[in-house]
Amino acid sequence: MQPSFRLTPRFDPTRLQADLDEVAAAEYVPHFNTGYYEGDWSAVPLRSVGGRAGNIYPDPTAKTAFAATPLLARCPYVREVLAFFACPQQAVRFLRLKAGSVVKEHTDLDLGYEDGEVRLHIPVRTNPEVVFMLGGARVEMREGECWYNNFNLPHSVANRGSTDRIHLVIDCVVNEWLDALLTADAARAGGSPMAPG
Repeated sequence: MQPSFRLTPRFDPTRLQADLDEVAAAEYVPHFNTGYYEGDWSAVPLRSVGGRAGNIYPDPTAKTAFAATPLLARCPYVREVLAFFACPQQAVRFLRLKAGSVVKEHTDLDLGYEDGEVRLHIPVRTNPEVVFMLGGARVEMREGECWYNNFNLPHSVANRGSTDRIHLVIDCVVNEWLDALLTADAARAGGSPMAPG
């Protein structure tokens, strides 16, 4: 499967932003991989292990199931978005990279289609000066789009703009429904899977 392509579902960025505005600045949790970034990279957990509001670590060894945090109750449109995806969902969060911040090149473990778990990105707020690189190629993701990226590949993000970049990030287990969606959209992406259509 291609390393990156846009899925056919599109979501309303205005409604996503309205949900995001319900989150207080103090509810963002700094990312735990402190060596991976410079500046401010933080998250708001909407689903986490045990449904804990301050927990953004998607612990693969956890014995407690993923569950909605209290913050998800304040985000009605996000709940609609999650209901669209008819597959098991694990960690769900708003992930923010503040203006001027950088996520250094790194890889994530077992986050590709072939591993049976994918991390979908839906930009909520972004700007043209965000440079997201995956496997040596730039991927431009626009507000309201939904993207598959194989995060087993080296990737990095630099927010060179003057506004924060905030994505809704959904970790999904691949089942028959999601497999059909990914397979169809990968085929539709054709020969230019890295470029937005």
